Amino acid sequence: MKELTSATFDAEIAEGIVLVDFWAPWCGPCRALTPLLEQVAEDYDGQVAFCKVNTQDEQELAQKFGIMSIPAVKLFKNGEEVDQFVGLKPKPAIKSFVEAHI
Repeated sequence: MKELTSATFDAEIAEGIVLVDFWAPWCGPCRALTPLLEQVAEDYDGQVAFCKVNTQDEQELAQKFGIMSIPAVKLFKNGEEVDQFVGLKPKPAIKSFVEAHI
């Protein structure tokens, strides 16, 4: 999963479908979600880009998107936020979340 920063975020979400995981290294549920997202990313390779934002390093981005709890996952379509979920979810629920927007 590609790590996004304030400098790269807008360009990365501008086109196509992009899932962004807002996380932090100290967050246990975030660390548990990452391998699940990586597995789902393999299933949608070429259809959906999977990226992440370290909210500890990128506090400005976290504020911009109103991140109050992590992990927070947002789905963007051509630069517009279209959906989100907060918290750890099982792999089938993540796949359904992505599938709803393809």
